[in-house]
Amino acid sequence: MESIGGRAGAATVFGEPVTADGITIVPVARAGFGFGGVGGGTHVRPLGYIEISHGVAGYHPIRDRWGHVIVPLTAITAWLAAQWMIRSVIELRRIRRR
Repeated sequence: MESIGGRAGAATVFGEPVTADGITIVPVARAGFGFGGVGGGTHVRPLGYIEISHGVAGYHPIRDRWGHVIVPLTAITAWLAAQWMIRSVIELRRIRRR
């Protein structure tokens, strides 16, 4: 438990700072760990970074742009497929009644 929990600590959440040209970047992530019946594991997901420049720090989130594209496209595709299936069922019922 200690070895898995140690991997999900502050060093994982706030990565090693990188400095270049007077700007320091500190990566930020969400980390967690859990245990089940057989074992345990960790999960780390990048969230953004902290930029420190001229004594001013600012947080910059990493946005998942594909999430804003895939979800609407999936919803539209599902809606169109449902419409097509409903029309097909109605047409089959109409043919069987003849």
